Amino acid sequence: MAGLTEDFMTVGGGNVLEADFEDPGPVMRKRPPMAEMQGQPAAKRIRQDNENISVSITKPDDPHSLFKMVKTGRSACQSLVDDWIERYKTDRDAALIELINFFVQTCGCKGAVTQEMYSTMEHSEIIRKLTEEFDEESGDYPLIMSGPVWKKFKSNFIEFVIVLVRQCQYSIIFDQYLMDNVISWLTALSDSQVRAFRHTSTLAAMKLMTALVNVALNLSINLDKMQRQYESERQKNPGKRATGRLEMLRQKREELEENIEEIQNMMNNIFNGVFVHRYRDTQAELRAICMGEIGVWIKNYSGMFLNDSYLRYIGWNLHDKNSEVRLKCLTALHGLYASEELAQKLELFTNRFKERIVAMTLDKKVEVATQAVKLVTYICSFNDDILENEDSENIYQLVYSSHRTVAQAAGQFLNQRLFVREDDNKTPRMRRGKKKSANSPLIRDLVQFFIESQLHDHAAYLVDSLWEVNDMLKDWECMTDLLLEDSQRDDDAFDDRQETALIDIMVCAARQAHDGQPPVGRGQPRKLTGRERTTVLDDKMKLTTHFIQTLPNLLAKYSVDAEKMANLLLLPQYFDLEIYTTGRLEKHLEPLLQMMSEIVEKHTDQEVLKTAAKTFEALCNEEFAIHSKADIARSTLIDTLSERFKKSWNDFAEAEDPDDEDIFPLITSLKRVAAFYACHDMTPWELYDYLFLIAKTGRENHTAIPEEVLSLAIGSLQLALMWELAKLDENSPLKEHMKRLRKRLIDVMEVCFYLMSHHPSAEVREFAFIDVGDLLIVFGKQLAHNAVMAPLVYVAESHLQAQLSGFISEHVFILDDQAGEEDDAQKIELLHRRRNMLAVFCKLIIFNVIKVKAAADVFKHYLKYYNDYGDIIKATLAKTNENDKVGCAKTIILSLALLFKELQDNGDSLDRTCDLFNAIKDLARSFSLMFGLDQIKSRDAIATLHKEGIIFSINPIEDPSDPSAPPPNLAFLEILSEFSNKLMKQDKKTVLTYLDKHLKPGMTGHREEEWLPLQTYRNNLLYGEDGRNLRGHRQMMAGRRRRGRPAKHRRSDDEGDDVLRPQTPGSGMKGPVMASTAVKSNRVLRRPPGSEEGSEKDFERRRQAITVDAGEPLIEDSESEQGSTGDEQEEMEVWREGQHQRIVLNDGMFAETGDIPEIHEGDDMDHGF
Repeated sequence: MAGLTEDFMTVGGGNVLEADFEDPGPVMRKRPPMAEMQGQPAAKRIRQDNENISVSITKPDDPHSLFKMVKTGRSACQSLVDDWIERYKTDRDAALIELINFFVQTCGCKGAVTQEMYSTMEHSEIIRKLTEEFDEESGDYPLIMSGPVWKKFKSNFIEFVIVLVRQCQYSIIFDQYLMDNVISWLTALSDSQVRAFRHTSTLAAMKLMTALVNVALNLSINLDKMQRQYESERQKNPGKRATGRLEMLRQKREELEENIEEIQNMMNNIFNGVFVHRYRDTQAELRAICMGEIGVWIKNYSGMFLNDSYLRYIGWNLHDKNSEVRLKCLTALHGLYASEELAQKLELFTNRFKERIVAMTLDKKVEVATQAVKLVTYICSFNDDILENEDSENIYQLVYSSHRTVAQAAGQFLNQRLFVREDDNKTPRMRRGKKKSANSPLIRDLVQFFIESQLHDHAAYLVDSLWEVNDMLKDWECMTDLLLEDSQRDDDAFDDRQETALIDIMVCAARQAHDGQPPVGRGQPRKLTGRERTTVLDDKMKLTTHFIQTLPNLLAKYSVDAEKMANLLLLPQYFDLEIYTTGRLEKHLEPLLQMMSEIVEKHTDQEVLKTAAKTFEALCNEEFAIHSKADIARSTLIDTLSERFKKSWNDFAEAEDPDDEDIFPLITSLKRVAAFYACHDMTPWELYDYLFLIAKTGRENHTAIPEEVLSLAIGSLQLALMWELAKLDENSPLKEHMKRLRKRLIDVMEVCFYLMSHHPSAEVREFAFIDVGDLLIVFGKQLAHNAVMAPLVYVAESHLQAQLSGFISEHVFILDDQAGEEDDAQKIELLHRRRNMLAVFCKLIIFNVIKVKAAADVFKHYLKYYNDYGDIIKATLAKTNENDKVGCAKTIILSLALLFKELQDNGDSLDRTCDLFNAIKDLARSFSLMFGLDQIKSRDAIATLHKEGIIFSINPIEDPSDPSAPPPNLAFLEILSEFSNKLMKQDKKTVLTYLDKHLKPGMTGHREEEWLPLQTYRNNLLYGEDGRNLRGHRQMMAGRRRRGRPAKHRRSDDEGDDVLRPQTPGSGMKGPVMASTAVKSNRVLRRPPGSEEGSEKDFERRRQAITVDAGEPLIEDSESEQGSTGDEQEEMEVWREGQHQRIVLNDGMFAETGDIPEIHEGDDMDHGF
């Protein structure tokens, strides 16, 4: 293992040293050519004048070619390979050329290799000529093309290569001709600058290697068997040996050894010629292919590959910048650590790369993080002490991750480490004589873990993470036994904190058993399979049967604890209520209803009251037989609550100077009424008049009604109106009911609008605003779809819409001046309330209750308040754009104009370099991304946006104080320029004409600083016209650089086309994307400050950096740093000239350089979610 230590020590801290990549890997013997192995000098290819040898053009429609047969899949690969083998036995040269051309066609090349070319030219010359036959109009090739045909072709191609080796493994593969030529051809292709050649040949070579590994494995097994037979025969007495058998076994053994050596030489050639170069290719897909296959080699043929020389490649690429490559590395390691025999040989590798693997559990890619956690679980299954306590605790916390796959993997890890059931025949007993469950100690550990996690609001996440790996969460009897233990008599009974935690976990487990769906925040509900539905029904039946009998006892024990009650009262909502009847358990319903009524009358906590009201709603469902008993209990309870509310209000109203004794009963009774109004129709109890009287009194005298009472009253009024609307007959409602509801709606809206603007209490104003918003949506224009209900539509007038918009500006988009005086909980609560108000206002915009232009006051704060409200505003933008693209465009311009005016009002002169002006430009850039890449869909909206922007910029056309100065708003054109790239080319001409039409003569000739925005905007519009010459020049220069060939003439979109009509984006994509094997300079561009990875700024920066004209081939380095992107390198072409390189920069300058050092940047990725 000394060699392993040396190789692993060359990699440190995630940065791979240059020496590591220069090391050729394991010492491998190069197999001599066939002629030399036969004792003859190797034949040299005759060098001829190859310039006159032309490449033949393949017929794409040839139905008998290997490419066509594999593509269509009409013939099985087995028969296709067998037919080719027969042709090979007849004429191996022709069959080899057919196979080589199959690889060429798979690359997407139109050319073909002839027998003359292959016999007289070097591989590099052949590939250079084939490169000229690529389709320059498209960079696609079969392996990356979309569609079911090409996806099937890729799998058929891989199968063909594997079957070819499998069918040839007993004869042709050892003829020292086929494999020599195929391997050398694929090796040459893999070193090509053309990405299609590299990708196709790398995939073929790696799959060829995998097939050879299987052949070598079979030979190794046969050799071991033959060796045992030989030793057994040799140990026999000479008289008992079969004549000549020992010699025959020796000859077969030697033949197998020779075949194994020859196969190993083939594998060494592929590994050295292809893998060691392509595992660090600039294309992540090629690196992923290499990592995926080396894992298969090590697992299948560990005798040859399970050593430091091969494992280190997987360890190095754990630091790859591309998530797919990292994922392939982890998948490869899964196959190794899943085997106990192989895992024991990976101790040194584990110690070397353990930190990296643990760090990947926080990878920003969910799939990578999930597989990393699973890998750590595999590793710990063989060595419990491999991880530090801190590392284990960090992985434990992932059970609370919002990504379900990561959390479930972490749950498996947590279960393996902490929740191991001890084998103990002595089962302890409780004081009541009942045996304790075997899950009792595990549940105690779970409760303690949950408490120490200090994430008490996320019990549902913990339960979901462990749901499928440990059945203790379904042990309802054990949980209730632990809760019902007498803490005064049992020394090991739970304390109050532990009881609260266990109840929280138990209720979350009941919810999981009820619906089988992940908790909110962990993905969308999914459709359950048949087996899952059966499991859910079984779990639900056991849950219901148990808690029907035990829940009344739990409620009785914890009846005074509001927090526990809020959780326990949820349990009946998860029952299968039919079991009350089918299981003959109706006798347990009465105690439950009685306890619930007592709890409602006793508690004033809002959560307890809301949960009790919701549970009564579930029990009163008319679908179940028990609803009659539940309805009686509910009606009796509401009678009591209503009488108490009316009495408390009368006492309050009659008191000359109400004190706390008058206010407290009113508040508590109104809380209960408001909670039940949300779930039950309380119209028969005629509480509306009392509630409206409270609201009306609060409007007339702000100090007469306590704030909490007034807030509860207006909330209940909203619910009362909704219940009345729901009870109306949609076909023939009674006129008096319609009139009464209409009058009540107008009265409530009038009071709420007044309170929203004039009441001194912020809480009352917020409640009034939310009620107004909800009522405007419920009684909105959708009611007019039914002509009978049309009189109930309530339309907010313009001044009311302005009042709503102003409320949002005053109460949502404000900076916290007292941020330091509030704790985190208060800040979160305040932010939640503000987000709720903003969501209500945005719903009014989306449902067209108020005019779209009112959203300008919201859109202008998109970036400034992005952390707090960015998701809400972004969703509103998207929905508004979907409903009315033109209206949304006008609103966007209006929001930018408002910010521009605010900036003008802040000072005497406008500074276009100030931070505020740049912030407006950034906002405009973010808005422009919203319109997407489809210029046809957003054409009218973009044109309208520019029109409105131009009108604002040049209105007024003259500065009243200085007629010679530019228009006061002219600087707005610089902001408008951010949208110019969204205009279609012909529309740019139209917009330019519109702009010039509204300008005064001579304005376009100014070159002063204050006129620069006009020049910038006009230049952006002119680019589609005058930019044609620049693009044509660049195409010509690119054409000259492509081996001296003249650039093909491309018709400009402007030639002979003066008609304004929509055009889809052109299909002229880049030509074959090439990558030089030359190594570039050690220069890495860093992301500028303030541009986070994945942000809109970063997207725009990358888009601008990698934009290349369609006529220019993109030259990349195929062996530069892993994961490098186009924006990290200069645009240049590299030719190898001996020991030097000539670099042609964009400006045409030449620079002579020596060997440029190779760089391999280490781990530079973000961790965490």
